[in-house]
Amino acid sequence: MTYIIDGHFDLLLDVAVKREQGRRKVIETDFLPEFVAGKVNIIVAAIFIDDKFLPEMGMRKALQQISALHAEASESPEKIMVCKNMNDIQTAKETGRVGFVLSLEGAEPISNDLSMIRLFYELGVRFMGLVWSRRNFVGDGSHFTPKREGRKGGLTDFGVQVVEEAEALGMIIDVSHLNDEGFWDVMEFANKPIIASHSNCRSIVNSMRNLTDEQIKAIASTNGVIGINGVNIFVADTDKDSDLDHLIDHVDHFVKLVGVEHIGLGLDMIEPFLKYDSPESLEDLPRKDFDVVKGHSKIPDLIRVLSKRGYKDEAIERILSKNFLRVYKEVWK
Repeated sequence: MTYIIDGHFDLLLDVAVKREQGRRKVIETDFLPEFVAGKVNIIVAAIFIDDKFLPEMGMRKALQQISALHAEASESPEKIMVCKNMNDIQTAKETGRVGFVLSLEGAEPISNDLSMIRLFYELGVRFMGLVWSRRNFVGDGSHFTPKREGRKGGLTDFGVQVVEEAEALGMIIDVSHLNDEGFWDVMEFANKPIIASHSNCRSIVNSMRNLTDEQIKAIASTNGVIGINGVNIFVADTDKDSDLDHLIDHVDHFVKLVGVEHIGLGLDMIEPFLKYDSPESLEDLPRKDFDVVKGHSKIPDLIRVLSKRGYKDEAIERILSKNFLRVYKEVWK
């Protein structure tokens, strides 16, 4: 296999907190062994801001996470590196390092200031996730469970400007977590391939975080890619059924609709970070989250299930990296 890319991983919040506590080489110590065991080459590192820091500390927390990644790369220069373009990704592979690409999971850190997009671009951010599952200046997010709320909106006028500015700079627009209204607005205003970095099929699991068949076709029509999400609540309707076979059911559905050219991995591994959720908030959830793929070292198990389902090496390579790499080449500058 040429490359393995995980298109969405929330490790930076954890790394930043541990560095504040005085730890150093956190990625090398806590995460790298899993990446190496799973032969993962590229991690898309999400910048996620918890509700409690918004709105006042959104920018600060995002910059702390970016700073943490750059510091980690300086401390472990032979093992990890920050990637900003295709040459960097190739360098990471050739030198045996794990490459990290930065992604905003929600545009809260830019607030309502369009000029901040360029700042984040210069710091290495190459993906613009417009929203998390909440409302911001760009648009409305898709909730995990129904909420009492007023009328939902699509992209705001500022949101349209964000899409256009991010694309002009060479950022990839990510529609995971966006509500349906905003999704179709992105399809109207975007001009380059779109990704949903970590979303599954709504026809299999009826969550607003998953994509309808029409949305899947729309992303494919942009030459975009959807990263399959390994969190149980998006994989199957029951915890008992939330396993690798049911995760690959989503792959089968994507392939049936649009072909294997539009699927990647966006596993969204969550178990290492559940410690940051309060026990009270976890008790309120109808189902407790867990990872169907038990860490990056278990990606070979996922590959075996794909092979067992009849996917040939070429198709598996597309899913593991080639499809995402195609989008990177087309959009990045």
